[in-house]
Amino acid sequence: MTMLGKAKRALTVALAVFLVAAALVTAVVAVPQVAGGDESFVVVSGSMSPTIEAGDIVVVDEASPSDIEEGDIITFDRTPGDDKRTMHRVVGVVSQNDRRYFRTKGDANEEADPQLVPADAVIGTVQFSIPYVGWAYSFASTDTGTLLFVAVPGVLLAASELWALIAAARATNEPDR
Repeated sequence: MTMLGKAKRALTVALAVFLVAAALVTAVVAVPQVAGGDESFVVVSGSMSPTIEAGDIVVVDEASPSDIEEGDIITFDRTPGDDKRTMHRVVGVVSQNDRRYFRTKGDANEEADPQLVPADAVIGTVQFSIPYVGWAYSFASTDTGTLLFVAVPGVLLAASELWALIAAARATNEPDR
């Protein structure tokens, strides 16, 4: 095998590995149930650093408020209905007026959050995170990202197929030697 042939084969293997990894991450983000979660979110702040960094994707599983304990990382609605999620560690469980609340704190924050989190605001507990992938996921959601991740590979695939067709046509048109 020539050096060019080896380089092409190595590039093909690397591309295949990348595509399989990208497909797996996409499956976890799009259908978190594949990984045992109910929802996935892109982390946009560094309040849980170094445990979970901005740009990571977290997979969250629903949890009964009675099962949540100190040390768990929960995702919750800070303001009901605004679709802005907060993810902090539970540093205390409080019962008031026969209701359960959680005192939370970001790992990177010096102080606990000023307000208690009511149990009905909890989305679930963080099961695991995938580092850095959130940046690509967020970028892919933009017009430029769609162009880069969908249109450009589509054009490259079409060009590759066209190249293969031209090479096959040339091979059949060459006289036998």
